Amino acid sequence: METKSDMKNMTIWNIARACKGHLAVPAGKHTGTCPAAGMAVIRGYSGKEAAGIVIDSRKVEPGDIFVAIRGERVDGHQFIREVFDKGAIAVVCEEEPEELPGPCIRVEDSLAALRQIAAFYREQMPIPIVGITGSVGKTSTKEFVASVLAQKYKTHKTQGNFNNEIGVPLTLLAMPEDAEAAVVEMGINHFGEMHRLSEMVKPDICVMTNIGQCHLEFLGSRDGILKAKSEIFDFMNPEGTVCVNGDDDKLVTIEEVHGKRPVHFGLSPENDIYADTIVSRGLLGSTATIHTPDAAFDVQIPLPGAHMVLNALAATAVGLQLGLTTEQIAAGIAAVQAVSGRSRVVQAGDLVLIDDCYNANPVSTKAALDLLSLADGRKVAVLGDMFELGEKEREMHGQVGAYAAEQGIDCLYCAGSLSEEMYRAAKEAGISCAEHFSDTDALLAALPGLLQPGDSVLIKASHGMGYTKIVEALEK
Repeated sequence: METKSDMKNMTIWNIARACKGHLAVPAGKHTGTCPAAGMAVIRGYSGKEAAGIVIDSRKVEPGDIFVAIRGERVDGHQFIREVFDKGAIAVVCEEEPEELPGPCIRVEDSLAALRQIAAFYREQMPIPIVGITGSVGKTSTKEFVASVLAQKYKTHKTQGNFNNEIGVPLTLLAMPEDAEAAVVEMGINHFGEMHRLSEMVKPDICVMTNIGQCHLEFLGSRDGILKAKSEIFDFMNPEGTVCVNGDDDKLVTIEEVHGKRPVHFGLSPENDIYADTIVSRGLLGSTATIHTPDAAFDVQIPLPGAHMVLNALAATAVGLQLGLTTEQIAAGIAAVQAVSGRSRVVQAGDLVLIDDCYNANPVSTKAALDLLSLADGRKVAVLGDMFELGEKEREMHGQVGAYAAEQGIDCLYCAGSLSEEMYRAAKEAGISCAEHFSDTDALLAALPGLLQPGDSVLIKASHGMGYTKIVEALEK
């Protein structure tokens, strides 16, 4: 991901101060440790403003600042000289080259420095930022919220899956100077991560979609997940608003944040914002009437699945907080588009694909099976292993296989060691057209001979299973 934009107040000196770095420049090796009271600016270097912040040396352009991060496979420090040749104005690094090719800001931890720089830039952008978290539905909710806010504001949003401790700072640093609002997806799988994300984002509005069974390996239980995700409140605007799914049994236990009661959205009329008269249009989406404390209005929800109604309700809650009219909110909901890998429905020759292969857990996979059950023709589920489920991982895979049978799925093809339990449970529950494969490549090789013209095909597994190549092969 690139962060090409005009960056407000992002001089080399300010960036060095933000990450408490030691600034060294080639000319005479003038150096300085930032911050330091009364220290003179190193003329000719420190006043230069960054055009962008980049962590991928291949994407460096003139005016950028490159942050050298040591990754599992690649060490950004190897490319310091190269990025200066490309026009970088400075480098943030943990170790300087012996001969400085340009200004270097030396820090103890480049990843921590990236977070500190992002937090500084966020402070230069006094715009409302919506932080979105939850076990499932973060990305689609983000798309709904951004589409709604775009009806009134120039809205910046998280791109792709940039929702972790590298993606979130890059998302913040990608905000153009003329942005009027931002929607930032915030994903975690360990305690403490959300605390660090919140410190960067400082959200004005926090949206929590649900508390499901994901990352149990690290967070232990749904109560642990709630505790970890509630760290989003640690650095939120104390005058801000929390919007939660009022139909979720864990989220309703949040009675107040910073002395304010959360706004509840959901399908139950007991919520502040709820929907009724929901009519499914199959894979074409649904229609519904949304009720707020002051009005009721009809909406066209273009993405399929009952869970998309909840996303529309979350977007309504945020839109109302930021002063949008119900007409603007309805227009934004109608304009939302699916993201690749997230319940994207696509015609691929004589097949209809539901591309939901970005990630998977029991809750999201069951929701995807609900969606597949709405399709015409033969319903085929191409599923795979779901990771990070903890001690009951095999049992949970079996539950998904049985659920597929309950939903009337005609065929189940799956790959991976854990999915063998999914296959077994599906067969026992009555799906006769089912096969299990050892890995993704074996499944991919067999799939063309298993599918028939007119099939509707759901493709879903944890990201590490590599099911994107199945989607790509079927779309050709």
